[in-house]
Amino acid sequence: MKKFFVLPLLMTIVTAAWSQDVIYRCGNEYTNNVSQAKAKGCKPVDGSGVTVIHGTRPSGGGGSGAAPAPKAARPAAAASSSPAPVRSDNAAQKARDSDARAILQSELNKAQARLNSLRAEYNDGNPVRTALELRNPQGYPERVDKLKADIARQESDVAGIRRELDRLPAN
Repeated sequence: MKKFFVLPLLMTIVTAAWSQDVIYRCGNEYTNNVSQAKAKGCKPVDGSGVTVIHGTRPSGGGGSGAAPAPKAARPAAAASSSPAPVRSDNAAQKARDSDARAILQSELNKAQARLNSLRAEYNDGNPVRTALELRNPQGYPERVDKLKADIARQESDVAGIRRELDRLPAN
């Protein structure tokens, strides 16, 4: 009885294995299209096969890295693609630009205030020694170096915010 059950099961598995197309590997891309594989000089993948996980396809349609979808699934995938994003009207865009400019301007003011306080504390390379530094002179050069680094970092922050402000369209 078991032989009659195992034999049809074995025949089904063997038939399913034979009916699979050959999978070709072209770099990091896999395909089952023979003409495309020959044109690109792809190599057939032998062994256990390839597991394909279908996800969202990038717009533009080129090189998703997965084997092409079956012909019956292609029209459905094209029909289910999301519509193009709706452009916002000019007034809304101007409002967002104005908000962005206000935020960047406030950040620039904060960064410049911080830079001015650091420069005042640095005092042209001669910061005022603290009581702790009078007792432990080794801490003074370390603080001077830290102030130099903080000033350089703050100057680059100010420059970056100014670049962002310059990128925004004029009001």
